[in-house]
Amino acid sequence: MDKIKEFKIIAKKIRIDIIKMLALAGSGHTAGSLGITDILTVLYFSVLRHDPKNPYWKDRDRFLLSAGHLCPALYTTLAHAGYFPKEELLTLRALASQLQGHSHRASPKGVEIEAGSLGQGLSVAAGAATAAKLDKKNHKVICLTSDGEHDEGQIWEAAMFSAKYKLNNLINIIDRNHIQIDGTTEEIMPIEPLALKYQSFGWQVLEVDGHNFQQLKLAFQKAYQPKRKPTVIIAHTISGKGVSFMEKKWGWHGIAPTAQEAEKAIRELEISD
Repeated sequence: MDKIKEFKIIAKKIRIDIIKMLALAGSGHTAGSLGITDILTVLYFSVLRHDPKNPYWKDRDRFLLSAGHLCPALYTTLAHAGYFPKEELLTLRALASQLQGHSHRASPKGVEIEAGSLGQGLSVAAGAATAAKLDKKNHKVICLTSDGEHDEGQIWEAAMFSAKYKLNNLINIIDRNHIQIDGTTEEIMPIEPLALKYQSFGWQVLEVDGHNFQQLKLAFQKAYQPKRKPTVIIAHTISGKGVSFMEKKWGWHGIAPTAQEAEKAIRELEISD
């Protein structure tokens, strides 16, 4: 229970910083960044084998953010984990800042891949997992994809490849928030039955509440256990999590809050459980 309480405290701080940095930048992706915060909190403060003082330690677990527009959540998590000073978060999207609008490898340190064009991250992760197997390394490769990315055929090519080569060191986390830039996933391109599709492709499938820290931690523990197939964790999340006027609103996918909206959002987050 102490660990769950710690997760809640960290996640709240991360969400508040996401709102502050997006409001100051005046642009960026709010809804999904708030939505994946709990997932990243569990990963970086409990699951991943990583070292902020040695970001590219050869035996680290690799976390690849395929949905690169959600980088405000990744940057903020990295800052809170000790990769760079938290004050730098307020330079998001500023000229000469290392915090770009879509994530870029080593900018800041801890970011593993270039991301921007959606649908490619799982292929990169499959390649990294294959390389690890060839090199007889035992680290994990964890990729976070969006549900909207599953409109793209390259995702499913990577899924087939990963099952064929039994990439049991690969974990794909799907941010299943049901929104994308111009509507709901069901309106734009329905992807259900998502779990059955991955099962038919030869993956171990786990489904969790993406805001339930206990469920997330147990799912990662199961995904890390020895097996002969890759694992997908379908994390059901709420876009804009923690801010009432943003939650489940696809219009918040790609816009930043105004100063007034940010003030209101921060007040809500500060008094939340």
